[in-house]
Amino acid sequence: MSSPTTSRRPSGWHLLLAPLTLCFALPLVWLALSSVMSNAEINRFPPALWPKGIDLGGYRYVLGNAMFPRWFANSLIVAAAAVLSNLLLGALGGYAFARMRFAGSRALLGLMLATMVIPFQLTMIPTFLVMKELGLIDTLGALIVPSLVTPFAVFLFRQFFLALPREMEEAAWIDGCSRLRVLFSIVLPLARPALATVAVLTFLSTWNDLSWPLIAINHDTQYTLQLGLTTFQGLHHTRWSAVMAGNVITVLPVLVAFLLAQKTFVQSLTSSGLKG
Repeated sequence: MSSPTTSRRPSGWHLLLAPLTLCFALPLVWLALSSVMSNAEINRFPPALWPKGIDLGGYRYVLGNAMFPRWFANSLIVAAAAVLSNLLLGALGGYAFARMRFAGSRALLGLMLATMVIPFQLTMIPTFLVMKELGLIDTLGALIVPSLVTPFAVFLFRQFFLALPREMEEAAWIDGCSRLRVLFSIVLPLARPALATVAVLTFLSTWNDLSWPLIAINHDTQYTLQLGLTTFQGLHHTRWSAVMAGNVITVLPVLVAFLLAQKTFVQSLTSSGLKG
């Protein structure tokens, strides 16, 4: 048996992973450094690798914009609604596909998964027309409704539920529990890795989305954070310090969300295979 000291020694993989980690971290480091540079330093050629001093002009410009808190709140509302609905509806759909057998279940599952390969460019016009008929264009509802549930959330929950033993559920059924009570009282408490994974990935995709808000939203009071940041870029002049500062503020919630769910996120990737 190896000692704890031996098991914690760096392996040969660290020689490969350490440089790759630095490569992935460099854009974030450059973004943070650029956010405290002046516009002159950012536009200088050759570009400055390190700021001469701390210039918070970009942050003052962004935070001083009267609409910025509204954009941040809009993004938070849309992302939170998408996360909660995907957790609820995705778990219900995934449990149905994992535990219930009904006519056409496999065909319906295959059809649902096939929609994942359809590019957004093919669905944006039909989605826009549906949102227009519902009277949701230029409202936050137009951003929330198309994201209420995704095929990926249903599929990931299904795969995780397939890996869970049926014995505990069968014991609850014998005691008279309904399927919904079994799901919410027994299965979901065991599915924290899947819940965390769906929550993080849904938050990432919704928070960083620019294409659909650009199509569905016209008035600046309904802008999301990503859409609002585009207003800092003009045709003839761009305040790059404000753009960099705004992107740093935008990235922070994503980093916090991932760090909070990192352990369960990794556990989900290792525990939910492609069974069934």
